[in-house]
Amino acid sequence: MKRIEPEIVDYYNSEVVQMIAEKYGYDEMDALRTFVMSKTHEMLEDEDCGLTSLGAGAVFEIWESEKVTGDPRNSIYIRGE
Repeated sequence: MKRIEPEIVDYYNSEVVQMIAEKYGYDEMDALRTFVMSKTHEMLEDEDCGLTSLGAGAVFEIWESEKVTGDPRNSIYIRGE
């Protein structure tokens, strides 16, 4: 697995964590912990998965799909519908 640059991960962490905190009422530390421990974040860090070609809003939707269904691959962004 080839990891993406830390600066890129930091950008997505900042943006997606803010979205999680706002929508779900988590404090920022809990939102960060929830995101970093997710399969979505693991995929984000893997350059081969290509999630960095998507915006932060799409990555948030992928995370949210994982939260609801248990699998980020159920997201429309990954399924391609």
